Amino acid sequence: MLKSNKTIVIVVLAVQSAVFICFLSQLRSSYSPQEEKPAQVHILILSSWRSGSSFTGQLFSQHPDVFYLMEPAWHVWRAMYQNRAKALQMAARDLIRSVFLCDMSVFDAYMSTQKNKSDLFQWEASRALCSPPACDHFQRNHIISKTACKTFCSRYPFSKVEEACKTYSHIVLKEVRFFDLAVLYPLLIDPSLNLKIIHLVRDPRAVFHSREKTVAALMHDSNIVVGPQNNQGERGPYNMMQEICKSHIRIYTGGSQALPSFLKGRYMLVRYEDIVNDPQAKAAQMYKFAELHLISKLQVWVYNITHGKGLGTQVFDIGSRDAVNVSQAWRKKLPFQKIAKVQNVCKDAMDLLGYRLVMSEEEQKDMALNLLFTQGLPPGDTGS
Repeated sequence: MLKSNKTIVIVVLAVQSAVFICFLSQLRSSYSPQEEKPAQVHILILSSWRSGSSFTGQLFSQHPDVFYLMEPAWHVWRAMYQNRAKALQMAARDLIRSVFLCDMSVFDAYMSTQKNKSDLFQWEASRALCSPPACDHFQRNHIISKTACKTFCSRYPFSKVEEACKTYSHIVLKEVRFFDLAVLYPLLIDPSLNLKIIHLVRDPRAVFHSREKTVAALMHDSNIVVGPQNNQGERGPYNMMQEICKSHIRIYTGGSQALPSFLKGRYMLVRYEDIVNDPQAKAAQMYKFAELHLISKLQVWVYNITHGKGLGTQVFDIGSRDAVNVSQAWRKKLPFQKIAKVQNVCKDAMDLLGYRLVMSEEEQKDMALNLLFTQGLPPGDTGS
């Protein structure tokens, strides 16, 4: 009787072990796709208008391993302009997810079915769309200007965009149409993406000064952000700056404070002023974060593009410029009365991001006075 009971116990234990092993096998197979990183690395540069994001995007676009698109969500805002910015974030998020996965059919909802590659917003800012397989005139390791690209590479079918995307190890998108990092959390936990966020900010006073010179070009987007009524009159520009500054607070706090586990090591704060003060070092730091190498040709290009004589006054201008002087131009040209108003609506963001307030015109014009604080940044400029 005792022997029989032992036999039953052994059989039961064997069955339970088999069931448990089977369960573990199924569990492993169901989770293994999530544990494995996708073959491509996905980088999203989050910023706001007139913050140096077009220039920063070029730091990535000119890299031979990068497929870059500049503001693909522009098409969402152009097609659904009746809506406000918050309502459009979901559609914009869905679009960039598809682009990260190289599924360009997502543009069918926003563009003509007879579209060409040149119908894509600011396509010529992408070196990847100016070299094989998207264009045969240049090579992948060439530094390619927008003018040259537009001249020789415009007459190619839209299908080349998806074809090119699939051949790169890194996909980088630059966007100015997200105002809260939380809306992007679904992409950060999406197992099909290997997403990292570079959050680019700029001194709000410099942003305001730059926006004043490009009011007409920014009118459409500003109306969507604050509404046409709040974008009018003397108060309009300050209403827009207030929204921009609030969005940077939300993105920064979402990426660096009370950090979700899935964001660890995947959020990086970058100040435009830090880039122009030491462009090669900062480019190398961003490349390391993005798992890219700073090749010697790009080191030379980064130096030349930031040590020219241009003033960077045109919208989407990414030509050679005196980057330090451009970043400080507001201190010489913006009336202190306007500076005080910008500081009033953006004080919290400036304190958080490390921008010193100026309390008088004398402080504003004192170029020896450093307006950057290091304590505004988390260790290593990252949220990890």
